[in-house]
Amino acid sequence: MSVAIALDGPAGAGKSTIAKRAAKALDYIYIDTGALYRTIGLSAMRRNIEPVESKEVSDMLSKIKVEIAFNDKMEQIVLLDGEDVSSLIRTPEVSMTASKISAIPEVRAYLLDLQRDMAKKNNVIMDGRDIGTVVLPDAKVKIFLTASPEARAERRYKELLEKGMTVSYNDVLKDVNERDYNDSHRKTAPLKPAEGCVIVDTTELDFEQSVDKIISVIKENV
Repeated sequence: MSVAIALDGPAGAGKSTIAKRAAKALDYIYIDTGALYRTIGLSAMRRNIEPVESKEVSDMLSKIKVEIAFNDKMEQIVLLDGEDVSSLIRTPEVSMTASKISAIPEVRAYLLDLQRDMAKKNNVIMDGRDIGTVVLPDAKVKIFLTASPEARAERRYKELLEKGMTVSYNDVLKDVNERDYNDSHRKTAPLKPAEGCVIVDTTELDFEQSVDKIISVIKENV
């Protein structure tokens, strides 16, 4: 029987990088659900559809195909109509569009079965905003990973600079705060700790300490 680990938390908490390392250490498959929403956001941007136009976004869903695949290193890639868009979805613009689009109920319903199907077939660490509350409410372990907005913005800022992007810390912090508000105030599946989850605050932890903490929580509860 497969084991599912639900890892939720706000934007910039390090869920993806921490979950990816923990999954490798535990020999689980890592699934980044945020990448799915970003992919739909990218599709909307390419079609010049505003993320607040829920009917246009909903109509678009029947015309696109979003898939999760894995490369030879078992790293997740995301396909949009067969195109690998994994690197194209990591910009602040796509991030903000994804946050707004994720509030549309039809978008969340569209991705729900895809996410659950992956968890049924594999031992997974799945990260997102509503994994423990909506997608996998029966997950073996539920973790809410968080850190202060300033710490999250600083990490994201350094990450973007390392990728060669021209950004300012203040813009990244503004993006983090806006996403926090959007994610926690949306009507459908708002961001909140799942019942019975373990809350892990990494504000004062470095990356390795954060990974060790997550692995420890999983091992203690599986």
